[in-house]
Amino acid sequence: MAKKPLGLDSMGIQKTMRFGDYMADAGGQFALNAISGLVGAITYFYTDKVGIAALTAANVALIAKIIDAFTDLIMGKIMDNGKSPKGKCRPWFLRMAIPAFVAIVALYTVPKGMSNAGQFAYLLITNLLASAVVYTAIAIPYVSLMVMRTKSIDERNKMGIFRAALGYIIGMVIAIALVPITNMLGPDGVADQAAYIKFAVVVGAIAMILLFVLYRKSEEKAAAEEKPDDGLPFMQSIGMLFKNKYWVLLLIVNLFSNIIYALTSAAGTYYAKWILGNDNLIGIMGAAGLIPTFVGFAVVGPMTKKLGIRKTLLVSFAIGIFGALVRVFFPDNLIVTLTAGLLPSFATIPMMCLSSPMNSMATDYNDYLYGNKIVGMSASASSFGGKIAGGLGSAMIGWILAGVGYDSAAATASAAVRYGIYSFSIYLPLVLLVVMFLLTTRFDLESKYVDIMKAVHERKALTTEE
Repeated sequence: MAKKPLGLDSMGIQKTMRFGDYMADAGGQFALNAISGLVGAITYFYTDKVGIAALTAANVALIAKIIDAFTDLIMGKIMDNGKSPKGKCRPWFLRMAIPAFVAIVALYTVPKGMSNAGQFAYLLITNLLASAVVYTAIAIPYVSLMVMRTKSIDERNKMGIFRAALGYIIGMVIAIALVPITNMLGPDGVADQAAYIKFAVVVGAIAMILLFVLYRKSEEKAAAEEKPDDGLPFMQSIGMLFKNKYWVLLLIVNLFSNIIYALTSAAGTYYAKWILGNDNLIGIMGAAGLIPTFVGFAVVGPMTKKLGIRKTLLVSFAIGIFGALVRVFFPDNLIVTLTAGLLPSFATIPMMCLSSPMNSMATDYNDYLYGNKIVGMSASASSFGGKIAGGLGSAMIGWILAGVGYDSAAATASAAVRYGIYSFSIYLPLVLLVVMFLLTTRFDLESKYVDIMKAVHERKALTTEE
């Protein structure tokens, strides 16, 4: 039976994707979040299951994060210069499928009996392999794929939602279930290194299979209709990107969004212990935090369809601002923390879903400005900013605590410490949300998109005729 023909989207652009295409595409986000989630959660395994010094683990994480951010820019340049007949993005999913499996498992196969220098070298190499090589070599093409896969903004929005949802699922499995599952796999209900390796093998195998499926289903249909971009010199590409006001706006909003995410991820334990008086409350706060997440994923699709991208983000940021303002006036109230405190978390979900579609629009705007989409560098520079923001957000907490004289052995928090915790839990996210709201009001590319793409098409038609 022949498949029903696909129609036009809300902007009159031809659709190209079906449900199976969205699911296959989202598998790439599963693989990426599996790697980032396991790398993010590995410090406990190092210190408590392998016996590695906490300082060694911290130094490895810091060095790997710095190198990882810069490899994004290198990968963007490599991808833009790619000449494969399969496309610029698609070949990398096949190339990285098996390395993804190897990298995930290698994180947990730390040899025993090594010297301190040997352990440090192994940890650094495996972290770099997982993050700076495999993750980056998948992530930059994967972000770029959206603009190469379809011209439909509606389909790109839907791709963003599918990606965020599937990526969030594996992220939550690692965050919540890693310890219980590995304990179940370990002897006498206690996880050992072998239990973690078993978990890594399963997750790595799923990630590898999903990357093979992504390669199989990810035709670069939109790009196939056009002359491929020519690679540009590195500094010229960067300079052109910073003259694209929409790309710059998105870069800053994404940067602030990642800082908020890093702050809220790490601030909860301090808030529960020193402000609310019981660190066990972090479990309740974490469980309550799932509510705005699930609601956010459920409503972002209908909101985007009804309001468009910009208005959806403005509404979500306004909700987050309201919640943060309420917390300013009732910072010590548990009920307020568990209710109004959830609203800033909700505000970040639409941005998580829509940042890739917005980046694809900004990439198309490069084509309008320069006749070159600069696809790889557009994605890599944004990813670079996100990784720097994640490290910056985590560092801000340490800087603030050091500045207010934080003492983990104190019986109670001093006034300075309390306000320090308020600052990274409430005040700083509030300021960033306000700035994100104001910047998003300037992102009017969506309303101009049809005319811009029409102008690009007409220019290319004239070039072809000549």
